[in-house]
Amino acid sequence: MAGVHGLVAAGVVLLLAAAAPAYAVDYTVGDSSGWSSGVDYDTWAKGKTFIVGDSLVFQYSMMHTVAEVSSADYSACSASNSIQSYSNQNTKIALTKPGTRYFVCGTSGHCAGGMKLAVTVSAADATTPTPSTTPVSSPPSTETPATPSDPGMDTPATSTPAEATTPPATSTTTTKSTGSTGGASGSEARSVMGLLVGAIGLAMMA
Repeated sequence: MAGVHGLVAAGVVLLLAAAAPAYAVDYTVGDSSGWSSGVDYDTWAKGKTFIVGDSLVFQYSMMHTVAEVSSADYSACSASNSIQSYSNQNTKIALTKPGTRYFVCGTSGHCAGGMKLAVTVSAADATTPTPSTTPVSSPPSTETPATPSDPGMDTPATSTPAEATTPPATSTTTTKSTGSTGGASGSEARSVMGLLVGAIGLAMMA
């Protein structure tokens, strides 16, 4: 297993090493003018993006040198305490870490004449393009239509036919009339019975 892990780690390192040069850019300082007097290197550097992995290529004659210096020495145009100094007339300097790098020509008076360059180096991942994302569309709404029993829904009014529970007036009148007739017949019967009883009583007294 250790051997497999070692092979995987080695493969990752090789892939990273192969991918880095694909994004690296070699900038020829001053373009066709090179590293010489009479060139505005502030204007040359303006608008360029320097990232870790890029390189600066200085092309110059034997009259000039390239000295990497500190910020203070850059401002003072001093190459006496240079970090690195080159005079091979074709110098390639790799930008290996983020930050600002300062370069001047070590020949006396040339820095004051404009042969000085400051570049700001950004981290490689700061300019790595991010993949575009496609907005995910929301699925169509599947709301269930509200039923009449749901709250807030108006239930259509239903008319209930009126029940004919009240008997017709003619039936009531007939019933009352019948009752009156029955009451009158009973009174007449009692009157007749009273007359009969009275007659029988008179007959017995005689």
